[in-house]
Formats: sequence, C-alpha cells, structure tokens
Amino acid sequence: MAGTAAGVGRLEEEALRRKERLKALREKTGRKDKEDGEPKTKQLREGDEEGEKHRELRLRNYVPEDEDLKRRRVPQAKPVAVEEKVKEQLEAAKPEPIIEEVDLANLAPRKPDWDLKRDVAKKLEKLEKRTQRAIAELIRERLKGQEDSLASAVDATTEQEACDSD
Repeated sequence: MAGTAAGVGRLEEEALRRKERLKALREKTGRKDKEDGEPKTKQLREGDEEGEKHRELRLRNYVPEDEDLKRRRVPQAKPVAVEEKVKEQLEAAKPEPIIEEVDLANLAPRKPDWDLKRDVAKKLEKLEKRTQRAIAELIRERLKGQEDSLASAVDATTEQEACDSD
C-alpha cells in the first residue's frame, strides 16, 4: 500500500511539472489562459455559467406576432444572381472542336516487331555509316591497284612500240 502511494505521489509531481512547462510555453507564445491551464473552450463555458451571457435572438423563418419580437426579425435575404457566373463556367467548360487529320499509319495495326525495329534503328544507322566508309575504302584500294596495273600496261605498250620501231 505504501508502494502505491509513493507511485501516485510521483505521478502527481510529474503532472505538476508538466503543467508548469505548459504554462511557461503558453506565456512564451503569448496565449493567456487561466492559472489552472485549462483550454479556452472550457474557460468560455465556465464564464457563460457565471455571467449568463445571452445571444441576441434573430428570427429568420418565424413570423412573430409580438411587437418586441418583430424588431428582432431578420429581413428576407435575396438570392444572389448566379446566372452570369454559371453561363461563364459552362462556356469555359465547352471544349473547342479539335480537327486533326487522321493518319492512317496510326490507325492501322502495327506489325508485332515494330518496337524492336524502332529500338535497333539507331544502331543500324551507325553500322550503315561504317559500311559506306568500308566500301569507299575498298573502291579506293582497287583504283590504286588498277592505276599501278594501268601504268605498267602503258609502259609495256610503249616499250613494245619502241622495240618495234628499232
């Protein structure tokens, strides 16, 4: 029993310290609450009980017969004209007709391997450039080889003509 009393005493001390910290925090932020640290909503309820504040009676839908109550009647509210706003919103919501040319390539079904061809196209472009360079190089080498053989053939014919003229 003594152990539980000590535990309760410790809990009460912690609660008091927590209340003090909250009070200091409220003072620091500028909020002014009651000394006991209750929220403002509770304070207002307690104030209503003590001061008995009454709200002013406003009659909107009730038509009173008493003269005193007729003074408190609120005049009928006139609805705000919203036709203009609604028309503007409806006009803004109408989508403008979009006329696009229909591309038959987009409508026709694609072959099953179209995505593979698309992905490999860049690599094929590089290979095509390399192939063209290699072909050009081979043609140049053949032309050089033919020039050498043409030069030797021309020399041979000139030598034969020189020998024949002797």
